[in-house]
Amino acid sequence: MTHFEDRSLATYLTGFALAIVLTAIPFALVWGGLLTGPAVYAVIAVAAVVQVLVHLVFFLHIDLRSTPVENLFFLAFAAVLLFIMVGGSLWIMFDLHHRMM
Repeated sequence: MTHFEDRSLATYLTGFALAIVLTAIPFALVWGGLLTGPAVYAVIAVAAVVQVLVHLVFFLHIDLRSTPVENLFFLAFAAVLLFIMVGGSLWIMFDLHHRMM
């Protein structure tokens, strides 16, 4: 079995179905008003993280067996940079909110 045979239509359709479900769950919770406050934020965050993993595995075909180690290092470095940028931005916004009150 070659590398390209792994990229079958079933793999893409499974990833697409999971992405649709992971998008619909938070949307339905917010639209229906089933959860409010921190609970809905937690569900949205978890669904977003799982959806990123679904995209990495099903569409970008990144796994720990066949992906070169260098690519995994670059992916981890990008994740650290995103964490620093998002975390720093949130820290600044919360600090400014606290100072303005």
